Amino acid sequence: MTPTKLEYPFDGVPATGATREVAPGVAWVRMPLPFALDHINLWLLDDGEGVAIVDTGYGIDATREAWETILAGLGKPVTRIIVTHCHPDHLGLAQWLSEKTGAGVAMSLGEYLGGHALWQQLPGYDAVSMVAQFRRHGLDEARCEALARRGNAYARGVPGLPSSYRRLLDGEHLTIGGRAWRVITGYGHSPEHVSLYCEAAGVLISGDMLLPRISTNVSVYAATPDDDPLGRFLDSISGFKQLPDSVLVLPSHGNPFRNIGLRVDQLVEHHAARCADLLAACAAPRSAGEILATLFPRELDTHQVMFAMGEAIAHLNHLEHKERVRRSVGDDGVVRFVRSL
Repeated sequence: MTPTKLEYPFDGVPATGATREVAPGVAWVRMPLPFALDHINLWLLDDGEGVAIVDTGYGIDATREAWETILAGLGKPVTRIIVTHCHPDHLGLAQWLSEKTGAGVAMSLGEYLGGHALWQQLPGYDAVSMVAQFRRHGLDEARCEALARRGNAYARGVPGLPSSYRRLLDGEHLTIGGRAWRVITGYGHSPEHVSLYCEAAGVLISGDMLLPRISTNVSVYAATPDDDPLGRFLDSISGFKQLPDSVLVLPSHGNPFRNIGLRVDQLVEHHAARCADLLAACAAPRSAGEILATLFPRELDTHQVMFAMGEAIAHLNHLEHKERVRRSVGDDGVVRFVRSL
């Protein structure tokens, strides 16, 4: 019988600085975030004589203090630090943990270079380029100025970056605690996101590629203004349907769940509905800034505006790649999209 709802096998969440076993040799850690999305899930994997860490948290004192408590209670060394992707809540304290524990950092090439591009504010990955892109797509000047005042927000969450790393490749198997964990790379949310699947444990560490209650942000970088990250995201998550519904999915936000195929279907339907709404809104030429409220009909703070604009552009680009809309640039320099005939 096809599942009709997600299954959540655990009540409650671990307290900050505590751990909770969710499968043999797999522990759940929950850290605070200074945003409306107020937490991130991290994972500890038994590695025989030591412990492997998956993701590291945002670079704030509360996270460091929680890690101090956890590390003191491990009773054995950290063997490796695996980072699913370069966003600050995942990569933020990788360098700090590496220096503190002596463990090396492992991640994909795309995420390592992507993190350095954002941290160094390279052209196309810097705040100035981002604001200029949003202005071209019709974001009002007050919101553009608020984003500009934030400056390099990435570096505030990632105080330092590793200068070397162990590269992870799609399809390779990491032996952790005597069990094989397969690297599954995904695209759209970040450059080369790493999820980890252990068939023996029946566990998928999905990172941000599959979340149970919210949709993963999919945005367009100023460096690749015509890109279709939403198309690649949808292609990537479709691969998860090959895994059994009995697999326990460990997401970066929200609670662990089962029925992975249902969640993939829900996300595909969600983005199809968003695209349908945008097509209706683009009966006349509209910019991403003009249709922002169509996708996000609520009050947005400056941090949320950044994600919302990136996602609006991503959906419009996706529709353009599918030849459902056409873009034009007006005399005011603003990019607008109109439904194709």
